[in-house]
Amino acid sequence: MTHFLHPEMFWLLLLPILFRFLLPAARGLHGDALRIPFLRDIEKISIKSGSVWKQSLPANSGFSPKLTLLSFIWLLLVLAAARPQWIGEAVRLPEKSRDILLVVDISTSMLEPDFSLNGRRIDRLSAVKKTASEFMRRRTDDRIGLVLFGSRAYLQAPVTYDKKSVEEILWNADAGMAGNSTSIGDALGLSLKSLRDGNTPGQKVIILLTDGENNSGALSLPQAVKLARDENVKIYTIGVGSDNAFVNSFFGINLQRTPGLDEKSLQDIARQTEGTYFRAKDTDSLEKIYTRIDKLEAVDHDASYIRETKELFYWPLGAALVLAAVLLLYSRRK
Repeated sequence: MTHFLHPEMFWLLLLPILFRFLLPAARGLHGDALRIPFLRDIEKISIKSGSVWKQSLPANSGFSPKLTLLSFIWLLLVLAAARPQWIGEAVRLPEKSRDILLVVDISTSMLEPDFSLNGRRIDRLSAVKKTASEFMRRRTDDRIGLVLFGSRAYLQAPVTYDKKSVEEILWNADAGMAGNSTSIGDALGLSLKSLRDGNTPGQKVIILLTDGENNSGALSLPQAVKLARDENVKIYTIGVGSDNAFVNSFFGINLQRTPGLDEKSLQDIARQTEGTYFRAKDTDSLEKIYTRIDKLEAVDHDASYIRETKELFYWPLGAALVLAAVLLLYSRRK
């Protein structure tokens, strides 16, 4: 779409007409022209020679190349002064965005096959990968990062808009690659440091997903919670695992509760950081948890729009300069 930034400049097109009628006619350099009293008589003389008659002088047609060039130059200068611009399509820019850091437990206990997908049993980590990937795709306006932890915590991806890369890193993670124990405190400490070093505006959120308890690492859970509160970071905690761990027996009976899951500590972390604790017992409940987090951290729809703008005034201005050069050459030849 093309528009003019200063359309009022087109009133300048009337300026030459106003000068023509309001200002007196210019006089010659040496006063009025000389009058020849018998010039009118000379014009009346006609000479007849055979069938050919001397024709009278042709009337002035009014066409002036110089005046035409001046008119076009003035038109182009006024067009350039009106600032023509090309305006592109509107691009939506979010007013606010969040930094969301996924903190995922990849200890060996995440290999427990107590989840199911399409009637097939899968391990906990596979269910987490599927549901977390879908969650990332929905957060179109947010930056997403990833921390994987076991005995030690590793920042795999700082918060970024490149969610596809974060998703690929998550899918390539294997249980046990960070150790067999669970250092939740260290994972939260590393996550908070990453969010602070990012130095980006907007709300900061951590989603902690684990099936165990804090049994390793240097940072305790109370210390991690204090750091989160100081940094004003909200933590959502998700406890993963079915109500009972399946124990092979002659009858296939569920005999034992999921070992290691410290629900009380996860609840305390969420409560003290103004987050929420969720329990994921199967794939469906895990998907619903991410849907609830979507609603709790709803995307801000009050967004602004920006349009790409390109200036076009240099085209008529350049054409005016070319015509001015042509006029100069024409005047010199005359």
